[in-house]
Amino acid sequence: MGTFWRAVGTAIASAATTATTRAFLDSTPPGGPERWTRTNHRGEPISLLEGPAVAAGLVAGALVAGPDARTRTAAALATAGGGAFGLVDDLAEDTSTRTKGIKGHVGALLEGRVTTGGLKVLGIGTTSLTAAFVGTRRTGSALGYLTDVAVNGSIVALSANLFNLLDLRPGRALKAGAALTVPLAATPVGATSGAVLGAAAAAAPGDLGERDMLGDGGANALGALVGTQIAFGAPRAVRLLALAGILGLNVASEKVSFSTIIDGNDVLRRVDQWGRRPAPASGAQATPASRHTAPTSTATTTDPSPSGLDARA
Repeated sequence: MGTFWRAVGTAIASAATTATTRAFLDSTPPGGPERWTRTNHRGEPISLLEGPAVAAGLVAGALVAGPDARTRTAAALATAGGGAFGLVDDLAEDTSTRTKGIKGHVGALLEGRVTTGGLKVLGIGTTSLTAAFVGTRRTGSALGYLTDVAVNGSIVALSANLFNLLDLRPGRALKAGAALTVPLAATPVGATSGAVLGAAAAAAPGDLGERDMLGDGGANALGALVGTQIAFGAPRAVRLLALAGILGLNVASEKVSFSTIIDGNDVLRRVDQWGRRPAPASGAQATPASRHTAPTSTATTTDPSPSGLDARA
């Protein structure tokens, strides 16, 4: 089967799994609907069920898309790890503390405190590195292979966190995933683009309509899968450049607001706002949504929302 038709089949499988999983979770949400409901910046309820549904669709697509069993296993493992550990952070975050970002959670670990964000850092780091060991081909010396594994694992883990940083506005992470995965369709793992596009298409109406949000679980899974496309499909020189760029963006997020940059660029702002509901009228009073009811993402970010709250919840 050619890459194009494999990608089409993958997109169908990913979209169908996303939609079916979401329908099932809607009918029987684990722990009850309140556990999955947050309040967004408009004071309206928003559901986290999109996250596990998208993660399931991406894993299903990864299992169909890869050119061989080894690559499929690695991509599915990285995606499932991102989704699972992100979901733990979504649902079990300790809202009594204000530990933020990779730097904060690693610092807490060094002090002997394990936060859900710290658990996520360790978990996604471990599954990303394991996936890299599984999916990286040895083509030279042992040192070269271990270097490739380290580079590939870092790409996957940092990409997972980067997409979490982007999930601060409706549809932004899904659009970024689609924009990045299309050119990667030309790589040896190009059919995986179908998984990203299929899951994004199924989730986009609710996400753009501000009824749903990816949360850490969905955003980490999406970023991890896109990361595997780079890790297992690009030559070493491209992977090194990609790692430098992804790492740079993660570090920059400590000091720079991505939303401020996007809003200050006419093209980026138009793309970011495409399909979204109009912003609340100036001066409109949003209902405060503390993270006791709507936990913040633990991705590294200083990104403020228009209301001073996380714009997604």
